[in-house]
Amino acid sequence: MTTSPRKLVPGIKLVVATHNPGKVREINALIAPFGLVAVSAGELGLPEPDETGTMLASNARIKARAAADASGLPALADDSGLCVDALDGAPGIFSARWGGTAKDFGAAMARVNRELELRGARLPSDRAAHFVSALCLSWPAGDDQIFEGRAFGEVVWPPRGKLGFGYDPMFLPDGYEETFGELAAEEKDKISHRARAFEKFVRACLP
Repeated sequence: MTTSPRKLVPGIKLVVATHNPGKVREINALIAPFGLVAVSAGELGLPEPDETGTMLASNARIKARAAADASGLPALADDSGLCVDALDGAPGIFSARWGGTAKDFGAAMARVNRELELRGARLPSDRAAHFVSALCLSWPAGDDQIFEGRAFGEVVWPPRGKLGFGYDPMFLPDGYEETFGELAAEEKDKISHRARAFEKFVRACLP
């Protein structure tokens, strides 16, 4: 993994290396002001690689590298997870897997709450959590760059709101009364873990 001096200039085509519609929407909204032409891995019919990494950053690299090599275009991938303090950082890198093969995040959120209750973590002070986003930009036959961002808060039960995706309805960010599932996309995009990782990406990779 090295640092590349190359920049993504307006008009360049960039693969958003995910098949998750929620991530596609968020990343597209973040890059749109910079004049990049975004196409998702799903639109290109690219297969989803096996995420065999042991860290969020390594899984992001696997996805970005696979998309860049298959498409011949620079690719941007995200791997993100919810880390709950009282669960020793779980589900973390396994956040998507807690939803099972059907990626049922209703079931995944219920499991988080159930695990917390088994540990007696019922008060807000017992339910501190943070989201982590690792973004990776991969160039065809070239370099990979990693950028990480975090959003801190707590998990609530029952889930609130139908906006966002994944664990958003149970994550209450610090300083807010609305969960990520209740916040409008424009507001969430200002404070999310993905937005904070994107700020670092912008400084390093855009003119």
